[in-house]
Amino acid sequence: MRSRCGRRAFRVSPIRCVGERIMATGVPEFREVAWRACVYGLSVVYAYMEKSGLKKALLLNGETRSKVYSAKDRMTAFIFGDAGIAALIERDEKYGESYFSLNSDGSREALIKINGGGYRTPSSMETIKEKVVDEHGNIRSDEQGYMNGADVFNFVIREIPKDIKEMLKYSDKHKAELDYYVFHQANNYINSYLGKKVKFDKDKIPSTICKFGNTSSVSIPLTIISELKDSLKEEKELLLCGFGVGLSWATSIIKFKGTHISDIVEI
Repeated sequence: MRSRCGRRAFRVSPIRCVGERIMATGVPEFREVAWRACVYGLSVVYAYMEKSGLKKALLLNGETRSKVYSAKDRMTAFIFGDAGIAALIERDEKYGESYFSLNSDGSREALIKINGGGYRTPSSMETIKEKVVDEHGNIRSDEQGYMNGADVFNFVIREIPKDIKEMLKYSDKHKAELDYYVFHQANNYINSYLGKKVKFDKDKIPSTICKFGNTSSVSIPLTIISELKDSLKEEKELLLCGFGVGLSWATSIIKFKGTHISDIVEI
């Protein structure tokens, strides 16, 4: 989840490389629909399928956060993990309605950011130079990520409970009707606080932060795969909530029916 401008890891779109490998022809492609959070990606896929009449879509979401942050910066070095998911989504009236709330606040973009290496501040000897960045001796370059953890926490506890309550009201759902509440896996303290703030049953809040770390936008689907695989063999309704760079945040209520979940492959 980066807020630098324009830099690409490939000269051509990664999604086109994937499309070539799976021999996908005659189908529309999007790239980076899920870069802010998996919920954003799902909303784009759902909306496009509804308007275009398509029945099935493949959503690919991958993160290698460990490559973005400095191993010499103790504020972030031990938080993040790498992961990726592939989800085949099918549109059918039998699944009922889904609900999405998408939000952003660009005035707080500096709280999670990579300053150098994009078009606004191109790579140079200065941007790749490691520097001591605080009184604790943490070290990183301008092309490595940083996060203002305290201010991000304040943002989360101020905005996320409000968005969840508004979503429940808009969808005319009571929290007791929902089977699970899956939060972005930022850290256990934040998710525990959110659960208490909105008075969710803690047994309905799965967690994987201790298993995989913070895998950024993959953390929600990874938590579903890891913790809810057996539960989703039957019809369930989930509230999903992601938040992070931008700053951006999103909440959705989605029904899972006839769901098949493969085993996790660790490499």
